Amino acid sequence: MTQKSPKVVIIGAGIGGLATALRLAHQGYAVTVLDMHGAPGGKMRVVPSAAGPVDAGPTVLTMRPVFDALFADVGTALDDHLTLTPLATLARHYWDDGAMLDLMADPDASLANIIATFGAKTGAEFAAFSARAKRLFVAFDQPMMQTPEPDSGAVTRTVLRRPALIRDMAPHCSLAGLLRRSFSDPRLAQLFGRYATYVGGSPYQSPAILSLIWQAEALGVWTVAGGMHRLAQVIAGLAADRGAAFHYDTTATRITRQGRRITGVETPGGHIPGDIVVFNGDPRALRTGLLGDTLRETVSPRATEPRSLSAYVHAFAAAPIGPPLAHHTVFFAHEPKAEFAAIAKGRMPLDATLYLCAQDHGTVAADAPQRFEIIMNAPPVLQDPEKEKPQCQTLIFDRFRQFGLRFSPEPGPETLTTPQGFNTLFPASNGSLYGRSPHGIMAAFKRPTARTTVPGLYLCGGGAHPGAGVPMATLSARHAAAAIMTDHALPLTSRPMATRGGMSMGSAIAGPKRSA
Repeated sequence: MTQKSPKVVIIGAGIGGLATALRLAHQGYAVTVLDMHGAPGGKMRVVPSAAGPVDAGPTVLTMRPVFDALFADVGTALDDHLTLTPLATLARHYWDDGAMLDLMADPDASLANIIATFGAKTGAEFAAFSARAKRLFVAFDQPMMQTPEPDSGAVTRTVLRRPALIRDMAPHCSLAGLLRRSFSDPRLAQLFGRYATYVGGSPYQSPAILSLIWQAEALGVWTVAGGMHRLAQVIAGLAADRGAAFHYDTTATRITRQGRRITGVETPGGHIPGDIVVFNGDPRALRTGLLGDTLRETVSPRATEPRSLSAYVHAFAAAPIGPPLAHHTVFFAHEPKAEFAAIAKGRMPLDATLYLCAQDHGTVAADAPQRFEIIMNAPPVLQDPEKEKPQCQTLIFDRFRQFGLRFSPEPGPETLTTPQGFNTLFPASNGSLYGRSPHGIMAAFKRPTARTTVPGLYLCGGGAHPGAGVPMATLSARHAAAAIMTDHALPLTSRPMATRGGMSMGSAIAGPKRSA
């Protein structure tokens, strides 16, 4: 046989592109990965600081079975390459009335903390809410997150088999509405409402089913030694070991076609031929013609609009002075509605919840210089960053001082990335960090899936199904790789598949299970 193996060009070395490259290279495909940045990771990026590289994107690993399955599928183990440490304290929370609450990896400890802070009634409400979140997560893990193409019929059949799920889903209720009914104390409603922002939504417009995100976090949170960027480096290294070629500082300017057939990718350095192209970027880039006018119809407007939240992100090194911090500490807005009302109008929120990650927590003295990331929610609008930065920097650190927290030295506006900065880092995103908004009960069915209408062109990443976040983007890579292996099977002359037992199709809850 003289048939050649298909050549795959992957645009984007975010976690979706990296995991796709690893899976396909392991199977024997000729894989080339292009990225406009100088290192792998995409939104799992780092920026320099006086204390070393600091995470300026995702900070922890959740839904660990997704990553265990990825590594197992390529004949190795996650623990052989990365040092993961489970967090006993999932997050510490401060309100400006003086209340403080730690949510713990141990559910009994979380319950005890809630009772101690808010009383026995709220403890019972929390237990009921957690049970609801678990039921939803278990019910919709397979028919939504694990499936390559979400099927409303499969979801309907799941609900018909378990009619009580209708009550749990609260289909005509926003997440904020469900939380108002679930908690008599508005502070707990505010706390669990922030989980909508994990996928770029407002709790006042996101469906109540997003309460299941709490279960994803309750299953465990791990730090990665060296930061989350280390995960990207390891996956890139494993893919390179299996033959994948990486070209950094290389911008894809156009996806080329001959008739309906994909022929490769144009770059400033020349044309890179490929039979298959995987786009690991915001699908809006295709719809707006950034990679060629002939691809505008590949992604429908409803698959990219409306846009999800953006953020203002500080990343810096300093010594903290003030209240004790955990690895994750949340300082809540005084009035939660005001934050999301401002964002809905495209404005910087003046009363906003602040998320603080102390990357070196527990490894250095509490008052020693350490690395921090601060995230404040923002609308996905493009404004002049030189005007935004000073205002945002002042707002954030004035708010911290109200909680008694200061940093020495206090970082300046130069450590801040704005929505406009994120649009530059991730072209055509409008600064939105999560792709399409999760607002609306049918939002999960509107994201684009791995296959497109163009033969040979596939999607992966947080803008594609099953959605935003490192675990979801990693699952999208599994879907893309499976579609490619089905549509473009390797010729018999390729090297034999080394995967032990085939591609893992295991649940994110139960861990890897082998398909036939």
